[in-house]
Amino acid sequence: MPAADRRMLFAFCGRVSTEDQQDPEASRLWQLNRAQALIEPAGGKIVAEHFDVGQSRALPWKRRPRAAALLAALADSRRGFDAVVIGEPQRAFYGSQFGNTFPLFVHYGVPLWVPEVGGPIDPDNEAHDLIMSVFGGMSKGERNRIKVRVHAAMASQALMEGRYLGGRPPYGYRLVDLGPHPNPAKAQDGKRLYGLEPDPDTAPVVIRIFTEFLSGLGIFAIAEGLTRDGIPSPSAHDRARNPHRDTRAWAKSAVRAILGNPRYTGRQVWNRQHKHEALLDIDDVTLGYTTAMRWNSQDKWIVSKKIVHTPLVDDDTFARVQDIFQARTRTSPAHGIKRTRNPYLLRGAIVCAACERKMQGHWAHEQAYYRCRFPDQYALANRVQHPRNVYLRESWVVPPLDDWLAKVFLPHRLDDTIDLMTTAAAPEQETAAVAAVRKVITDCDAKLATHRAALEAGADPVVVTQWIAETQARRARAEAELRASSKGAWARMSRDEIARLVRSIKDLAAVVRQAEPEDKAEIYRQLGVRLTYDSGKHKVLAEMRLDQHLREARGPSVRVRGGT
Repeated sequence: MPAADRRMLFAFCGRVSTEDQQDPEASRLWQLNRAQALIEPAGGKIVAEHFDVGQSRALPWKRRPRAAALLAALADSRRGFDAVVIGEPQRAFYGSQFGNTFPLFVHYGVPLWVPEVGGPIDPDNEAHDLIMSVFGGMSKGERNRIKVRVHAAMASQALMEGRYLGGRPPYGYRLVDLGPHPNPAKAQDGKRLYGLEPDPDTAPVVIRIFTEFLSGLGIFAIAEGLTRDGIPSPSAHDRARNPHRDTRAWAKSAVRAILGNPRYTGRQVWNRQHKHEALLDIDDVTLGYTTAMRWNSQDKWIVSKKIVHTPLVDDDTFARVQDIFQARTRTSPAHGIKRTRNPYLLRGAIVCAACERKMQGHWAHEQAYYRCRFPDQYALANRVQHPRNVYLRESWVVPPLDDWLAKVFLPHRLDDTIDLMTTAAAPEQETAAVAAVRKVITDCDAKLATHRAALEAGADPVVVTQWIAETQARRARAEAELRASSKGAWARMSRDEIARLVRSIKDLAAVVRQAEPEDKAEIYRQLGVRLTYDSGKHKVLAEMRLDQHLREARGPSVRVRGGT
């Protein structure tokens, strides 16, 4: 077929996130229809789709899975499409993202079509560049406005109505259905309004904690008593939501959190935490931000004006508890005075063999130590043989560790090291449970394809959209189960891949002895050094995980000097 008669082939790019409060499939369809309306008069045909679901517009393209795959395809001469089309620029580009992304399209000679421009963007047209910059600014402003409006609305609902705004119920309560959602549109979609009611199993435990604390018991004594009586801790009571936590005993921190939670007075409390955005890489701001939850100071909490659920303690009891804590609070350093941060070469890399928890850095006598105070934090002294304090001096570990790393990467031992890692990277047989979860995901994908075909064929959008939402929810649950069951299972690497990886870092291991403390800590981190300290035998087992796809290469047990 002559080039002039061949249809132009397009890749479609779009995005929808949870903050948009839209059904992903409905959003994909209208963006796709808008893109098709732009290219079809020119004889264009969409042959590939790159649609990100659940990705915030604030994420740059290289951090959105499907958009990143599209950028990678631009460099492939066999990519299978001639140009890229987007349905709406505000969803594709945020802030300055267009200026950081479009040069790649220009470099690889791939036109980018946008409805607002009426066709492909001309890299030499200042008006086109201005239009896209404006849309990026509009996208950023829209997101900020949404955040402000949502925060103001939720604050008002919590303060004036005492409405339950989501999240897990506090220990001692459970959710109760209060009827249809007060918003008519949401009620029509089947959404319900929920509140809190005392949990008959755990509410008496909360009352006991407050009573025992006011009678003079300390939080550790309370935790010991609860553990001794066989009462499940909050993590053990709700195991499904706390798979990462130790459920063997009550922790002091759990008792402390219950004693400081004002929701037990019957009032709704909101805004105890906020999302904090920080640059992912200060040396490359184009990578965008990463979000983490941070605790707000108490003056920023939103507490309902009236009692909205059954209180477990009265206001006077709660106030007396807070007064006791306030009297025990240590005086902090003056504002602006910060403690010097001491360097720890093995921060987060040492595990206590007795309890399998990471040991904490502790600076004493101008020396770096690592300690485990499990019995002092968890009420488990009556169940597990664990020294009250386990200490390990850093200077005892680093020299033999460096010796081991140097031996592992000696030129005449590289082949043995590579063979050991290749053997250790053998794949595990997939369990029946994992296979069943994978089958659920496959079935969901098939159903989604069927639902989309029905929607395009003219089926009732309301009914089909509900089917799609249910299937997507089931698929999301299956994916979560798969991630949890496969945690720690690493994909097999070939011997050649392992050899290239080992030889690329052998020089790094060779310079570890002469490295400055900050550089040495980074080298240990990149090498994936993991240490397990057995205080009974006074030995440290050294392991190395070169990256997340490689199983550990075990080193010898190193006997450390001194005792604990």
